[in-house]
Amino acid sequence: MRSQDINNFNSSRVLEKTSNSLFVKNIDEQPFFQRLLPLPWEIWPSEARLLLALLGFWSISGLFILGSASWWVANKEMGDGIYFVKRQLIWLLASWSFVWVTISISLRKWLKVSKICLIICLFLIASTLIYGSTINGSSRWLIIGPIRLQPSELVKPFVILQAANLFGQWKRVKADQKVFWLGLFGVLILLILKQPNLSTAALIGMLLWLMAVASGIRFRSLLSTAFLGITLGASSILINDYQKLRVISFLNPWEDPEGNGYQLIQSLLAIGSGGLFGEGYGLSTQKLLYLPFLSTDFIFAVFAEEFGFAGSLMLIIFFILIAFLGLRICLRCRNNYSKLIASGCSTLLVGQAIMHLAVASGSMPTTGLPLPLISYGGNSLLSSLIISGLLIRCSLESTGLIGGLSIKKKLS
Repeated sequence: MRSQDINNFNSSRVLEKTSNSLFVKNIDEQPFFQRLLPLPWEIWPSEARLLLALLGFWSISGLFILGSASWWVANKEMGDGIYFVKRQLIWLLASWSFVWVTISISLRKWLKVSKICLIICLFLIASTLIYGSTINGSSRWLIIGPIRLQPSELVKPFVILQAANLFGQWKRVKADQKVFWLGLFGVLILLILKQPNLSTAALIGMLLWLMAVASGIRFRSLLSTAFLGITLGASSILINDYQKLRVISFLNPWEDPEGNGYQLIQSLLAIGSGGLFGEGYGLSTQKLLYLPFLSTDFIFAVFAEEFGFAGSLMLIIFFILIAFLGLRICLRCRNNYSKLIASGCSTLLVGQAIMHLAVASGSMPTTGLPLPLISYGGNSLLSSLIISGLLIRCSLESTGLIGGLSIKKKLS
């Protein structure tokens, strides 16, 4: 029985080497478009194909949803009804080029550069506290010529990669390295809280915690970390008056309907007005300067008013499908690093979407968290698509045809 197992193993190795050699041999015979892909389209896993198609649909649909939500404000304030759509389209085209770059680079290389990229983003976030542009009471942006950068959005992919670097080999990492990187993650969260940006800080904190759970670290060891995170969030709410007012207004928005509860009440009115099938595309009334931040933090409310309960349910099912694909990719990954990257990417994409829906529907206190690939904002769009590209790359490397050292040498 042992010799039979060895023969089966050798046969599988020969088959894998044969498929690899055929892949390398035939790559020059592929059409030009096929050569731009890290793997020929015919041998892409079904999860990667479906995910790429869903991302394309998500991106295009997001432009239409944004166009409807922002048209009235853009026409009134900018004199151009598609002002925000045109700017978003430029970011979308640039972001999709980064998707191609992301899926073309091996996870091994991404893991190597994640450390320096995370540290650079950390310094950029710290710079926002000194040189940042303050908008709506938060210093989250750096103005560089015509470009407005939000480092707290751009850092998200590198948080996932470095967390996978750390938790993927947790038992082999030295104690001083554990303390250093956990401390760096803590500093990152504190700096984002200082901007202040409680929603992004909470999202990154939960992401790190869930990735640690997925890596197999003892749950008892993580309970104290969870308690510390909850304490930190509560302290931030108590220290910052505007966050405290948001929590109070969330509990009873009708206590101050013209003040702190105004946003949530208008959002709930928009969602309730949608009924079963909605008012129809472009026919929202709450977007006529009643609902604040309707193209960013509350864009779901406009969507729910125009497409109703049926459309909102379809949107939730769409996010469930993304989560299911992420789980399938995670289970097919061949090592701990790629498993953690896949789980982190899925958690961030779907988790941020759920938090956005929860805020708009009054299930969570009001926070500034965009709906991925739909809300207006180039930095959020770029970050979300890079994360999606990493998830596709995890799926491609699960085939075993790319990502290995020998294959990389032959293709280079």
